[in-house]
Amino acid sequence: MSIALFVPCYVDQLKPRVGLAALDLLRAAGFDVEVLDGLPCCGQPLLTAGEERLARDVATRFVEGTRAFESVVTPSGSCASTLEIHGRRLVPDPPGGRARVVELTRFLSDNGALPSPPTEFPRRVGLHASCHALRELRQGTPSETREQARTDPAAALLREIPGLELVDLTRRDECCGFGGVFAVEEEAVSTRMGLDRLSDHRRGRAEVLTSTDVSCLLHLEGLARREGPPLEVLHVAEILAETHLGAGWLETNAIRGADGSR
Repeated sequence: MSIALFVPCYVDQLKPRVGLAALDLLRAAGFDVEVLDGLPCCGQPLLTAGEERLARDVATRFVEGTRAFESVVTPSGSCASTLEIHGRRLVPDPPGGRARVVELTRFLSDNGALPSPPTEFPRRVGLHASCHALRELRQGTPSETREQARTDPAAALLREIPGLELVDLTRRDECCGFGGVFAVEEEAVSTRMGLDRLSDHRRGRAEVLTSTDVSCLLHLEGLARREGPPLEVLHVAEILAETHLGAGWLETNAIRGADGSR
């Protein structure tokens, strides 16, 4: 299978270790992975700002730049839904088809692609369900629907890790309040929503906060630092890398990639 890794701009600029975790997991599973260059953004900020024409230009560029691959994997439910769902609405399939865009945990789960049995991770972990992964990619079942239950691949992979305990949440799938430009235009509402989510995780005595989306994690991490006490924040890919690629992966890769190396 020919696959490419799309590293979202948030990951590339602010949490590069997440991209490295995704790359290392895919390579350790035996995939020949090419990291996409020259495609820095999925176009979601343009869509949420109502700039559909510009978003279509980004989507067209993405489709043309990834036609050589069967699948494009990304460690972001938000970017995956933008490119796979809205991208298909904005840009018709070209002759010969197009690459399928898949969120990382879905790809790993569907392909049985984790490289080795996980080692122990004795922590209480709060899993934040990204709205885009849950409601657009349908990775899990929203509490507001009566649909048949669907498996959340991120939760399923985390539950396989010895010692890791997922905390029970009162409102397990409520939005963190980020929402791209929403956090700028409605700062007070966005902040209140984020603090509500943090309170829920703290009530569950979470030691680590995780999600499939760096944008959600950055929002919650910033609020946790500001309001205190701080909470350790790790992307799901980082936890999987630490437990499937050898204990110490997180520490070893704390600064790897700072010079742009992969």
